[in-house]
Amino acid sequence: MSNSFKYYAKELLNIALPIIMGNLGFILIGAGDVLIAGRHSTDTLAAISIATAITNCIQTFGIGLIVSVSPILSNYRGEKKCAKKYFYPTLRFAMLLAFIVMIAVFAFIPVIDYLKFEPHLVPMIKQYMFVTALATFGGYLHAALKEFLQAFEIVMFPNLVTVFSVILNIALNIILVFGWGIIPSLGVLGLAIASFAVRYFMGIVLLIYCLRIMNFKDYKDFSYYKSLVKLGIPISCAILVEFVAFNSIAIFMGRVAGVYAAAQNLVCTLTTVSFMVPLAISNAIAVKVGFANGEKNIPDLKRYSFVGIIISVGFMACSAIIFALFPEFLVSLFTKDVQLIKISVPVIYILAMFQVFDGLQVSLSGIFKGIKKTGVVLAANFISYWLISIPLGYILAFKFGMNLNGFWLGLCSSAVILCMIMLFMLVKNIKSMEN
Repeated sequence: MSNSFKYYAKELLNIALPIIMGNLGFILIGAGDVLIAGRHSTDTLAAISIATAITNCIQTFGIGLIVSVSPILSNYRGEKKCAKKYFYPTLRFAMLLAFIVMIAVFAFIPVIDYLKFEPHLVPMIKQYMFVTALATFGGYLHAALKEFLQAFEIVMFPNLVTVFSVILNIALNIILVFGWGIIPSLGVLGLAIASFAVRYFMGIVLLIYCLRIMNFKDYKDFSYYKSLVKLGIPISCAILVEFVAFNSIAIFMGRVAGVYAAAQNLVCTLTTVSFMVPLAISNAIAVKVGFANGEKNIPDLKRYSFVGIIISVGFMACSAIIFALFPEFLVSLFTKDVQLIKISVPVIYILAMFQVFDGLQVSLSGIFKGIKKTGVVLAANFISYWLISIPLGYILAFKFGMNLNGFWLGLCSSAVILCMIMLFMLVKNIKSMEN
């Protein structure tokens, strides 16, 4: 069993390690924004926190659909079908989604005037959202090509690009936010322009790479789009349900005071850094389980699932210990604002408990993607976050005066229930496969 565990762990980590590197790079791009914004001013951090909370909720829907590319093509490969011919259909699908999402972000900008944020933050929020909307094509191009390459287990180069982009993003942020030479200090606008440039850079580099390493011919297959939508809608809605839950907290608390939105963004940045490891393992699980599912190889499917869960939960348990031991140090990396630190530190202790269950749920989500049962993920996320987390968090935050702590207690409770639902459904689905 020991040798068997090592074999499956190695197979998963061969895919996951480069993805971890890339995922950490991707989130460090966001962390760089938070770091530079926090150093510029608490108002700058509050403005981009509210703006990203809103745009993430809109843009995540399309990203969720794009995420279906990897498990679908992995299943095709397991079934011995040609997957390479779906390159151009994948691009068309991603660009259509990008256009729809960009229009949706533009349409939401006028609504900001009516959401009762602090008046001095409103122009900055709208400015950041406008530029971010224009960056959607670059972001979706990168996401689609990364998923396409991941289906072929080509993960090193795409993630090296992401790591390099961390450095590029920080350099552009420093220059554009604070000013340099003839370039004036642009504040929030500088952060938005840097993000715009980095997203297009990442997308175009991957496009050039794909065209160089593979010989593609145009191919039209409407059934592929149907498969992407059929698998992707539940994934997209599940991710959207989770993202809206997290980002609605920034919006709810941002209406009380901008510093609470800044604190939520800071805490989410910290948890997302550690979350990138189990997320990468989840992606690897989806690829390996998808391939095993295509081959009808149930023993391998079960072993990859079990080993992936152990690795993810083990990592997040270690991460939880670090969060519990060093909360003030971690928060102080991003800000020296005394009030912001005072609000954020107690939340970190709750976050430490949340970590372990977050690692388990994302691993289970990867398994369900691989076996193409994404409706389970959607239902479980909706029940946990919107029927439990947000109502409970809202009551604790505003009725019992717990503010941000109340919302995070709600999130922690929902994570436990989410894992219970998904574990029950996974056992049920695997039993049905074996019969």
